[in-house]
Amino acid sequence: MAHDLLLRNARLPDGRTADVAVDGHAIAALDATGADAARELAAEGGLLAPGFVDCHVHLDKAYIADELPDNESGTLGEAIANIHDRKREYTVEDVRERAGRAIEAHVRNGCTRIRTHVDVDTIGGLTPLRGVVEAREAWADVVDVQVVAFPQEGVVQDPGTAELLADALEEGADAVGGMPANERSDADTREHVDACLDIATEYGVPVDMHVDETDDPTARSLEYLAAEAIDRGVEDVTAGHTCALAAYDDAHAARVVDLLAEAGVNMVTNPPTNLLLQGRHDGHPKRRGITRVDELREAGLTVAAGQDCIRDGFYPYGRASMLETALLTAHAAHLQTPAERRVAWEMVGANAARVMDVDYGLEEGAPATFNVFPPSVETPTDALREGVAPRYVLHEGSVVAENEVRSAVVA
Repeated sequence: MAHDLLLRNARLPDGRTADVAVDGHAIAALDATGADAARELAAEGGLLAPGFVDCHVHLDKAYIADELPDNESGTLGEAIANIHDRKREYTVEDVRERAGRAIEAHVRNGCTRIRTHVDVDTIGGLTPLRGVVEAREAWADVVDVQVVAFPQEGVVQDPGTAELLADALEEGADAVGGMPANERSDADTREHVDACLDIATEYGVPVDMHVDETDDPTARSLEYLAAEAIDRGVEDVTAGHTCALAAYDDAHAARVVDLLAEAGVNMVTNPPTNLLLQGRHDGHPKRRGITRVDELREAGLTVAAGQDCIRDGFYPYGRASMLETALLTAHAAHLQTPAERRVAWEMVGANAARVMDVDYGLEEGAPATFNVFPPSVETPTDALREGVAPRYVLHEGSVVAENEVRSAVVA
């Protein structure tokens, strides 16, 4: 039988080598020895693994770092303030171009499923959203992009934003975000959560909020979000960052983790950014700045990791590399043993796919969305150690990137 594409001598995650066949958008066979195909690729024993997934990034802000005032304090608050003027100057074309560059970098690094948060507020209006939606359409053949309408400036303290969130859903956003800690009072924080949940329920879309991205041990947005999700019966809820959870005393943290488990909230940690921003003004010992990955996992919650920022006002680095994100997560969350290294890999793979609710895996009939690494990479641990881009990147059966040079991940 002739297939559309045949990958010769690929090393599967279980260590076997096999010829893998693809027909159309799907994997046709994981052992196609003796078959032929219209096109063949030589894996030469390199690892074949499902494609990476970035479930938390900001495409609208990508690559603006060098245009902004220096963040002298290195804090989240100053980063938000510094972006205001640049956001007022956004054009759809500007956002589309930068988002497209970030999408291309993701794809070349083996990531073709992306969830991006996009600012929706009275400063930039819907311009960031429209630019990202246009970039999504331009790259639709090689990447799947979900858009979260993100009220970074607040909802209560930025009147008109709630209406803009609804407009954003009408214009192509897939989910409602939130940043409840960026309000003036605890009452306003709760109103922020309520407003976002109301809109998400009305439109029948997921909720994906930035929650308690602070070192403040008194922050309580996370437990309120979880409790409201339970009371309202809202099931598709994701909480990103949740840095304050690490600052709670252990007894209170345990109660919040139990509440999150009852609510079934997906958790996303963002070590690239939060290792840099959080704990900066602590004495020693300094906070690590990320959430309680180990305790959340032990409670049975889905825990994923996201790139978050790519050369913007919050994070001057960022390569759109989920390998780098996984490696930073492994360091920050003490993922060292063989089993823990698999967890680091899953946090930018299977777990991130569950957050986005997209198909993921290597089995017959699954989408042919996978990466083929150079022959020196035989295991996920090898990939983490070497940090090289895949040789071939496939998305739904099409080869969307080829990286001939075995160098570090692209910028």
